Amino acid sequence: MVTLAEILRRHGDAYRAEFAARMSRDQLRAMRAIGRCRTEALGGSLWACPHCGRTRYSYHSCRNRHCPSCGHEEAEAWRERQERLLVPAAYHLVTCTVPEPLRAVVRSHPRECLPLLMRASASALLKLTADPRHVGGTPGITAVLHTWSRALVYHPHVHLLVTGGGLD
Repeated sequence: MVTLAEILRRHGDAYRAEFAARMSRDQLRAMRAIGRCRTEALGGSLWACPHCGRTRYSYHSCRNRHCPSCGHEEAEAWRERQERLLVPAAYHLVTCTVPEPLRAVVRSHPRECLPLLMRASASALLKLTADPRHVGGTPGITAVLHTWSRALVYHPHVHLLVTGGGLD
């Protein structure tokens, strides 16, 4: 099976040459880290068995939270820390998405459009919940931006975890 790191090592330079101007610094940093993960670029450690003397060299990992090879544990620890911050209440998942005809615009201008998507999503939800016919108050909201679907199709959307009640 081909790994994401191998794909980035093979095609990352060409991809960055064409799209780097439209990518965030964080995206570029993650691409570089994942492409270097577990290679001589990050160095490594020599391990020796004290009994038989057999040695093995192991490259260092990038420890980037987006890296499928080594960031999972750190991402899981982050999720657990976030769960401890939740108030004891019912929660609902709300998803705000960009209509398909506008996705090319968002992909071409992510620095401008993605923050706008986050603000518009939260603003619309706060306006709706302020209405006494719905919640009549301000709920707790945690929002996460996703830019790709599980099928690896560009699909910018925001998941908002919203408390079942709010402060009036």
